[in-house]
Amino acid sequence: MTQNLTVLGSTGSIGKNTLDVVARHPDRYRVFALSAATQVDLLLAQCAAFAPRYAVMSSAAHARELAQKIKANSLSVEVLQAPDALETIASHDEVDAVMGAIVGAAGLSPCLAAARAGKRLLLANKEALVVGGEVFMAAVREGGATLLPIDSEHSAIFQSLPEDPATWPRRVQHVLLTASGGPFRTRAPDTLRDVTPAEACAHPNFSMGRKISIDSATMMNKALEVIEARWLFDLAPEQIKVVIHPQQIIHSMVQFVDASVIAQLGTPDMRVPIACGLAWPERVASGAAALDFTQLAALTFEEADATRFPGLHLSWQALRAAPGTTAVLNAANEVAVAAFLDGRIRFDQIHGVNLATLEAVVPSKPDSVLALLALDAQARAAADGLVRRLQ
Repeated sequence: MTQNLTVLGSTGSIGKNTLDVVARHPDRYRVFALSAATQVDLLLAQCAAFAPRYAVMSSAAHARELAQKIKANSLSVEVLQAPDALETIASHDEVDAVMGAIVGAAGLSPCLAAARAGKRLLLANKEALVVGGEVFMAAVREGGATLLPIDSEHSAIFQSLPEDPATWPRRVQHVLLTASGGPFRTRAPDTLRDVTPAEACAHPNFSMGRKISIDSATMMNKALEVIEARWLFDLAPEQIKVVIHPQQIIHSMVQFVDASVIAQLGTPDMRVPIACGLAWPERVASGAAALDFTQLAALTFEEADATRFPGLHLSWQALRAAPGTTAVLNAANEVAVAAFLDGRIRFDQIHGVNLATLEAVVPSKPDSVLALLALDAQARAAADGLVRRLQ
């Protein structure tokens, strides 16, 4: 049976890879709606290729431009732009599955809408769980949604765990998230103050967006994944570990109480976890190259150095702090990364902004989306003030 699919963030790297997999299986998937922030021409090309019913742009100006170009190209696509347009295409009655690939806290509301509507939610937006946490998982349960992780590490854990979650507490000792170590794995920590945005965006294995690339370089991306894993798999913080694995062939592992380890391996290609999420529990061709074990020189592992990657260790600190602290960390990091990319702070100051914001903003327990968004705004304002003082 054909599934109707909404892709939130279709012009980003996850969105483009999703459409690549979808194009390989036209009998299984139909693109119902697409969304983008600012890339009008790319979204136009995607509309021409996949003929969705709806397309959403984040601003009125971009929506008008897209609508004009769609009309000029005689495409039958309705352009939406409204405060709730993303929620509309994520929760629409005709939608079966939603790919949540919007980067940052902006992806929280539409992913929540999909969860409450009981959709099959393919979650690539880790911030939805980092910011939403308990509120988000409650929406998944109450809506009867199927939540499937798309981050390669969380997909690997999902594939390695027993199928019955009720057995996890007595069988699972801990999970091990693997990390490449980013472009500065072997660079002397005292030279990181001189890092340029171009250097920080040069990930050794993946081509990703600028924000995610910076997070990989600071290991904040892995910190957010630790928080995401806590909610996805209902784990205690101490059950989540991180190990540096530069080759990124093993995507993550589960260690059981009997000391056995189950791992998921594959080439570092995001189409693999995307295809897994789209078809689960079946399997479909992803387009990725098969892993050739005869060509693997070595698989190596290292400790995640707290001196080189101090941001990583903020994840456990935030998980043990007051509810809502992980939302503060996420907001601070988004502000700090944007400031670095704009040349307003140094690379080595990102961690300082994050740490100082955690100290400045102590949340009361947020119990709704409005409360989470208010906390997010408060943390952003605090982080922005810290950035201005550093300039």
